Amino acid sequence: MNRVTILVCVVALTATVLPAGAANPSESRLTFLRDVMPVLNNTGCTAGACHGSAKGKNGFKLSLRGYDPEFDYRALLFEVSGRRFNRAVPTASLMLSKPSMQVPHEGGLRFEKDSDPYNTIAKWISQGAPFGDPAVDGVVRLDVEPVEIFLDGPGETQTLQVTAHYGDGTTRDVSSLAVVESNSTSTAHIDDSGAVVGERIGEAAILVRYEGKFMTVPMTVLNPAPGFEWVQRPVHNFIDEHIDAKLKRLHIQPSALADDARFVRRLYLDLTGIPPTPEQARAFIEDPDSARAKRNRLIEELVGGDAYVDHWSLKWGDLLQSNRKHLGEKGMWAFRQWIRDAIAYNQPYDEFVKELLTSVGSTYQAPAANYYRVNDDPKLAMETATQLFLGVRMVCAQCHDHPFERWTQSQYFQMAAFFAAVGMKPGFDSDEQIVYIRGDDAELRHPKTNKPVEPDYLLASAGMPEIGSLPDTREALAVWLTSENNPYFAKAIVNRVWSYFFGRGIIEPVDDIRSSNPPINPALLDALEADFIANGFDMQHLIRTIVESRTYQASMETNDWNANDEVNFSHFRPRRLPAESLLDAVTIATGARPDFPEVPEDFSAQQLPDPHVDTGGFLSMFGRPDRESPCECERRNDLSLPLAMSLVNGPTLADAIAHPDGRIAKAILAGRSNRELIEELYLAALSRMPTPQEMDEALTYLTSGSGRASQSQDLLWALVNSNAFLFNR
Repeated sequence: MNRVTILVCVVALTATVLPAGAANPSESRLTFLRDVMPVLNNTGCTAGACHGSAKGKNGFKLSLRGYDPEFDYRALLFEVSGRRFNRAVPTASLMLSKPSMQVPHEGGLRFEKDSDPYNTIAKWISQGAPFGDPAVDGVVRLDVEPVEIFLDGPGETQTLQVTAHYGDGTTRDVSSLAVVESNSTSTAHIDDSGAVVGERIGEAAILVRYEGKFMTVPMTVLNPAPGFEWVQRPVHNFIDEHIDAKLKRLHIQPSALADDARFVRRLYLDLTGIPPTPEQARAFIEDPDSARAKRNRLIEELVGGDAYVDHWSLKWGDLLQSNRKHLGEKGMWAFRQWIRDAIAYNQPYDEFVKELLTSVGSTYQAPAANYYRVNDDPKLAMETATQLFLGVRMVCAQCHDHPFERWTQSQYFQMAAFFAAVGMKPGFDSDEQIVYIRGDDAELRHPKTNKPVEPDYLLASAGMPEIGSLPDTREALAVWLTSENNPYFAKAIVNRVWSYFFGRGIIEPVDDIRSSNPPINPALLDALEADFIANGFDMQHLIRTIVESRTYQASMETNDWNANDEVNFSHFRPRRLPAESLLDAVTIATGARPDFPEVPEDFSAQQLPDPHVDTGGFLSMFGRPDRESPCECERRNDLSLPLAMSLVNGPTLADAIAHPDGRIAKAILAGRSNRELIEELYLAALSRMPTPQEMDEALTYLTSGSGRASQSQDLLWALVNSNAFLFNR
């Protein structure tokens, strides 16, 4: 057999092969990054309810809101043999025929055949479906015009112009593709054309989002009514100055000061969690000194007192999840005492947080270490620390770059790596744990690369210690986190404390601080933050400053100009009493102390150490948190029929009112007149004297029934079931 040798010469060539029907090479080139990804995002394909959900839809998954374009590109072009696009016949691609409903699509019609989105995708496929260069086709910033919106009244509209700036220096009007949302749809909504429409007088933040970039546009719907004239109310401190500056601009007139009776009950409830006794309320109301002088004097008396320590220890016990379920009974009591001591001694807030984050040792002998018994995983410890102390929710960044903020998945693991070396081992006593720092083998691995992650600060900050120079990286984290230069630390706590007195934060929710969730009054928040830092992170100073302001002391009664204001603090907004305060208020009103197991007889509900103290279900029903989360949202202050029925017919209230050693029984045995008894019941329940009409009606009722005791119990029952009792007003 003859052998034939074939010489093959291979020449390297570089060529671009276009599919059938491709556009002319001179035609403008489309890329997935610049042109197609925006279409998928705008039409909702990457939304959480569609293919952007955690598991995708019908076997096909895209990244949430298109945060990972490379993943989406591979999914569309290469998954299942690339069946979602057709190089030969672009218009036969499933990524066109499904959303245009030429074939059945569970997600419904996303765009019409031959529409702009349809034609964009078809043209891109015909050009070879290039991905694009992130350095060229990526959006580097957005511009939005106008930069602030003022509408002359409800019903007025404003159209936004959104311009994207790309890495190659070019710009594009992307108004039709940008996602526009309002953070307060009751104030303004976005119509089908993308225009902002005013709904009612007030303010909202308009979020404009396009390809991972965000812009927030402040919007104000002005009061169109003529005749507004600003009437200056008293200014007690800088809080009122910043509140007034904004109210004046919005044509909102603040309410006058609350009367002494409202103020004394409000202040006792907010500073101590317990309303004043009849004697305390009467003494304050009848004090002839000026309102300003006696109110400041009462503030000084209450701030830092024993009842204040009880109340604020309860709040921090909730946030730090002091719970025997996590800590064991002895550990829970030790942690509770550590919290109480910090509040009683007014430990500076930055030192308080540093001690928690860097704690080591026995959870009995070094109680701050219980923080790590609750947060016993590096990721959990990081998520709790950032949410609680910075007001930043990092949990979304664990699986992917944060869809609403700057935080990336890599930053999530870099922050968690600060806690990677924290170890725990059993102590000598039952339930005791020892928190310690493990050796060099302690590491946290990135889920994508499986490589060890080095700890790094969430934000760069000058003057911070080098992380690798310290044997315990948490020390560096604590210095960075509590620094006065950290843009989140002081801001987060002053915003959280503000919410305790007003029912909402200047940023709401209080633990979700981000650029797309701006403060309702930035100047006020900045001033509170600066004052808090200047005074050495003094919590008592912050609280005094808030409650001394006219803004806090304002009446709940509204006027023609502020009746619809819900967010600018122009009047006091009533708040339902939290569970423990409600039970303690029942105790003050009825004079009957509940029987709490496992604790001293004289304990109030404010002093209960954790949710496992049985109170017959009353506190749980009215929203006491289980202490399973650091989120404020765990405490419920809702209203429902079961709550109302518990007050109307429940044994807790009924037994307390009829208690043989209660307020009514003691008053009758002491020989009090009907008038004296009525005054005492009003002061005990509502912290005020009855009006002349109320006194006449009560006197008539007490003498018209079958028995004085029974009629008095009915009166007290009515008072305790009134809104004036159930709400802090």
